Formats: sequence, C-alpha cells, structure tokens
Amino acid sequence: MKKEFSLSKGKAMINFTAKFCTNSESLLHSYGFYRVLESYLKSVEKKQSKVYKYLASSFNTTQFTESIMNDIIKILSLLMVLDVDEVSKTNEQFKNLLSDKDSFLDFVEKLYNYWRKIERYTIIKSSRVNKNGYQNVSFIDANETFTNVIRTTYRKIEENVRKHHLNIYRQLPAGGNAGLILNSTKWPMPTSYTLLKDIPFIESIVISPPFITYPKKNTRNGIFNEVFENPLTGVEIDEDHWFCYPAKVGELLAYIYFHRDLMAHGVTLCNLFEMATVNEYKNKKPDLVYVYGCKDNCEEVTTVFYDDKENDIMLGYANYSDDVDYFGYMKKMMLTLHNLIMIKRGFLPIHGAMVNIVTKNGNSSNIIIMGDSGAGKSESLEAFRRLSEDYISEMTIIFDDMGTVKLDGDNKPMGYGTEIGAFVRLDDLDSGYAFREMDRSVFMNPDKVNARLVIPVATYKEIMKGYPIDLFLYANNYDEGEYLDFFEDIEEAKKVFTAGARMTKGTTTETGLVTSYFANPFGPVQKKEETDILIDSYFKKFYETGVQVGQLRTCLGIAGKEKTGTTEAATKLLEIIKNADN
Repeated sequence: MKKEFSLSKGKAMINFTAKFCTNSESLLHSYGFYRVLESYLKSVEKKQSKVYKYLASSFNTTQFTESIMNDIIKILSLLMVLDVDEVSKTNEQFKNLLSDKDSFLDFVEKLYNYWRKIERYTIIKSSRVNKNGYQNVSFIDANETFTNVIRTTYRKIEENVRKHHLNIYRQLPAGGNAGLILNSTKWPMPTSYTLLKDIPFIESIVISPPFITYPKKNTRNGIFNEVFENPLTGVEIDEDHWFCYPAKVGELLAYIYFHRDLMAHGVTLCNLFEMATVNEYKNKKPDLVYVYGCKDNCEEVTTVFYDDKENDIMLGYANYSDDVDYFGYMKKMMLTLHNLIMIKRGFLPIHGAMVNIVTKNGNSSNIIIMGDSGAGKSESLEAFRRLSEDYISEMTIIFDDMGTVKLDGDNKPMGYGTEIGAFVRLDDLDSGYAFREMDRSVFMNPDKVNARLVIPVATYKEIMKGYPIDLFLYANNYDEGEYLDFFEDIEEAKKVFTAGARMTKGTTTETGLVTSYFANPFGPVQKKEETDILIDSYFKKFYETGVQVGQLRTCLGIAGKEKTGTTEAATKLLEIIKNADN
C-alpha cells in the first residue's frame, strides 16, 4: 500500500509508514480525514438527513464542494483552540453554522460515529522508511497514540462548543480495529505466479477487541470444483490492493492472498491458523496458495482449485464478488487444499472435532466426533466445557473442524489438527459464552441468523503433537435414540460415516436432511475414489487396534433439543470415559 489513506467498501486503510498523525492539527488536515468527511457528507446528502439540511442551510448550498469541506475542516481546527463564540467572530459564514450549537454537536457526533462504523486498519511497511511516517519500533504504542489523538480531537471540539468539560468519558475504540506490520519477503515463484510477486506479507497483527465485522453474506454455497488449467493465467491485479497472510495449515505452509475489500477475513485468519514466522517462509515455496477476491471480469462466482503438479503447489482461487464475502470461503478453501494434499500423501482427512479429555478420576480418552457443518462438532466441545466442573480435570482441543488421521510406527491411528481456532455458530452456544470470550474473539454478523465467532482454542504445538484415537464417533444431529451407541459391524459403520447425513442448520444454502460423502465436501468429495481406499484401510485399522467406532446423537437438528441434546450426549460419553479401563 503506497497511499497514506484509502477508503473502499466501508474499509479504511491508514498507512502509518506514509503518514502518522501525532496531534489533532495533523489529523484534521490529513488526506484521510478529508476522505472520511467527504464520504460522510455524501451519505447524508443521499439520505437528505437532518444533518444535511442543517449544513446545506448554513452554507446556503445544495452540494458540498471542496471549498465547503475545507471550511468545515477550518472550523473544526479552530474549535481545538477557541470556544464556539470566539470562532463565530472570525467569519460571518462560520457564525451561521455555529449559531445552532445543538445541530453542530449533532453533526460532530454523527461524523464521529460514522468513522467508528467503518472497518479501520492501520498499516506499517517494515521495509520502507518515510520521514513523515512511523516505523515498527513500537506498533502497539503507535496504534494507541492514534486512538488517543482521535478521541482527544473529538472531545476537545465538543467541549469548546458546549463551553464546559464533559462529565462522562467513554473509552470507545476509535483508532484501528486491527493493525498490520507488512514486509516484502520474496519466495522462489514460478512464472505463472509472478502477478503475486509484489504483494506484501503480513508479519504481525494487533487486534483491538471487540472486533466485530459485517460481511455481505452469512452462508456458504456449494463445493469447490477442480479445474485443469491454472486459474491465474491471464489475470491482472493491483498489488497495492492486496495482502498475504502466511499460514501454517496443519503441517503445510500456505500463502493466502486476499483483496483489501476482504480484509476482515484476512485479519480473522490470525484467530484460526498459526501465522508462520519470517524465518519459516522466507525464500520458501509454499505447499498451498490461495488467491481470494480477484477482479477477473467474470460475472459468475468462481471458487475453484488447481493441482499444480508441475510446481508442486495446490492452488485455490476465488474471484471478486459480494457472494464470497463470508469467512467460510476463506477457511473452507484452505482446508480443502490441505485435505487434497493429505489424500495424495495417503492420510485420511476428518471433518470433525477431536478432544483429549482427562476426567477427575484420572481416566483419559482421545475422542473424534465427525460430522458436516451444523452436525454438532463444536457444540459438543462446548457441552464438554460446560460439564468440566463436575467431570473433567483437563480438556485439550486437538481440532475443532478439520483434522487428519495418520498411522504411527506401530500402525496405531493418530489424530492431528489443522487449525488453532474455531469458527463457531453463536446460535448454538451457551448464551453467555460470547460475552465471556469477547476479549479474544472476532464476531461476524452477531445480529443475524448463523452469527459466527472465531476464537483461538489451541496452540500449534498441541494440534501437531499427534494423539492416539480411542473413540471415533459420528455426530448424528437428525434422529433420536440412544445418545451414544457403537457399531460392532465395520460395514455398518462405514455406511453411516460415508453417507454423511445431517439436518441442515443454516450454515450453508442447503435445507432439510441432506447427505455429503464422508461428511466432508472439502477434499474427499472431490477425490472420492482415492478416499474410498483410505476409508477401507483406516477403518480396518480402527477395529484392529481397538478404537471404538460409534455415533453420538447431538440432536442439534431436532426441534426443542438444540440446546439439551449436546449436553445429554456429552454427559453419556463422559460417563463411559470415566468408567473405562485405562
């Protein structure tokens, strides 16, 4: 990003490297403030709001020209040092505007709120130095300084209009919602990827909670299809509008490129995938590449993957569209690419949750609960957490959504994770959970159906340790019966697991009772023949090594049991663990 400020699609990028405002004067006379004021005035003009009518009447105009905006900035600057009566004396036109103090205060308040509703991202480019900018000596301090400058400016103007100090001060988040330190790391890039060569890598992220975003979509649609030509061929991008998040997805190195208009999803990645360090990705070719939000002039939504065998890269691609403005398109594409490589390496991808539980009597079990979106995987983990006081001594989450089963040296099935975080449906969690976790979470459309929470739940070391599997369960959310039962017959077990039946919960555009091969449309569906072989092999190992294979009825899709079903199922499972012989 070269500009000191950009504003697009309700997202502001503030480039501290190009310009850092250390006081109110530099803030009010910055290009960024001018752009925000211009955008706000356009919005009130479009609405013909009360603020618009007040300003239009005061300036005797119907359009806000550059001259008028400069006058407003001059008035606000004067109000930093003079009270309202003293400013009124400086110019007859200013007197017209300031004679109605209540309306002027209303304008200031709504301009401030307009700014605060914009998604705000501060940026430092660590490889560039600018005498007017701010380097990454103390980025957190810089963000706090920026926030304080904005608050001080707002409060001082209000006090000089009111002609007295405010009685109540609310420390509202007014600076950046998130801050990024960028670098210009290069990697050995094949010719077909050179359009990405100048896109900066994210080196560090700082988030100011609560971080609440409002993406355009609230569900994901369909699966990701394979293409057999590189989708980047013939595509052009403006690298100044792009960023790269270097991620560790399970054991794989991924470079996730995203457009600035999808910045919220890119920043949210820090709660989901471990960020790779500079030493881990410098001059290194990735296993996975995802290009998310490419303006390719294609009217149809494109979400595809390409197995670039020549360069040994699994590539994901999504073009620019409001229809992919949902975190599921970020997360699930990365997991699809990961799973495709795991299948090629002979490992079995699992769409589910895995947890290590140690009960108070000392018994321990490693449990996988498998199921597609909305089946009750994360909700079962939350039920375990609620029961922890009565039953559990320790609980470690190995994966919350996607994992991999491998065999150790003794052919014992072992579970590994891919993510350090969880992408959880708020509707199915305990009502107080979101508030307890507000300080670490990213909230998405919290006022809508399928509201989501992205929260860290494990460390990278924990998810990559490898845990021997004791119970392998299918999350049945669609029928009633025993909360927990086991399959004695391997063919019956494979039939239930491969059918992947579930009652939909509004997480996708599907409705009713649906099926998905092996409950996993993120790799296994696309490579069914290869996955069939792996299922036969791994289920055989489950039964040979004493892994208990069964189904856990979460009842998440049954009316009236959405909250109680997972608790009952978790209680039954914990009783079995507590009474197991270790």
